[in-house]
Amino acid sequence: MNNTTMAIFKIIVLLLSLFCFCQAQLSPTFYDQRCPNALSTIRSTIRTAISRERRMAASLIRLHFHDCFVNGCDASVMLVATPTMESERDAVANFQSARGFEVIDQAKSAVESVCPGVVSCADIIAVAARDASEYVGGPRYAVKVGRRDSTTAFRAIADSGDLPSFRASVDELSDLFLRKGLNTRDLVALSGAHTLGQAQCVTFKERLYDNSSDIDAGFSSTRKRRCPVNGGDTNLAPLDQVTPNSFDNNYYRNLMQKKGLLASDQVLFGTGASTDSIVSEYSRNPSRFASDFGDAMIKMGDIQTLTGSAGQIRRICTAVN
Repeated sequence: MNNTTMAIFKIIVLLLSLFCFCQAQLSPTFYDQRCPNALSTIRSTIRTAISRERRMAASLIRLHFHDCFVNGCDASVMLVATPTMESERDAVANFQSARGFEVIDQAKSAVESVCPGVVSCADIIAVAARDASEYVGGPRYAVKVGRRDSTTAFRAIADSGDLPSFRASVDELSDLFLRKGLNTRDLVALSGAHTLGQAQCVTFKERLYDNSSDIDAGFSSTRKRRCPVNGGDTNLAPLDQVTPNSFDNNYYRNLMQKKGLLASDQVLFGTGASTDSIVSEYSRNPSRFASDFGDAMIKMGDIQTLTGSAGQIRRICTAVN
């Protein structure tokens, strides 16, 4: 091999190594050597937060969803507005409803104290969602880590339909999830996160008063007590009135009884769509639901991730470095 050939060979090897670095893959073991205590540190913070406020479990799972569906799982949802950047927090689907930001900040601070500049905010959000699920009885799935953080927010994208509307039809939901690389089973499984948490009256009030045939009359009457026809828009109601603070499959049983709180929940059953059979399956088989939920969360966590040298590891989650 002459000198010219050798030089070309070295250049090819270098380019290939750079390509592999930039295309780094997420892995559950990403921090095993870089920061061995990262995941346990995050877990401790999350468990403390939920022990103080049980509702926080639902908020952290939702925060991960709202992060990933807007330009990928990159912690862009954490960034606060600046004179040159609008915040996703102010998007219609997040304004005065997205929660848990301070818990992610606390987890980031705790991790920075043991491994400065190593663990991304995007990974903390993903791990927090898993830990929140587990704490309230949901599955403990293997979170892949190694994400990096965005250097900007995407308010316009958040407001352009990348976050599902509470009025969305089953076709609209299916199309949105498909664009994110998620199938119909993923849609139904991830919707099961609504076994936890609460919703503001404004998101379901019209459903109570439009004489719809897709809502149980007794259920509607009960909800009207908290959501009068005039006023009370910010009043809260549990998404699952039976076990609102526990991760279980009652959400699907509710749908089969026309007791889905949001219109976008109830459309998953009773419309004759392919989602009907999956809802029925999960209502009978909580283990299958838990397994599919974990798998779907892992898939969602892969959406448009920044790895390798892309993005950055923020020092604090609310602002770029």
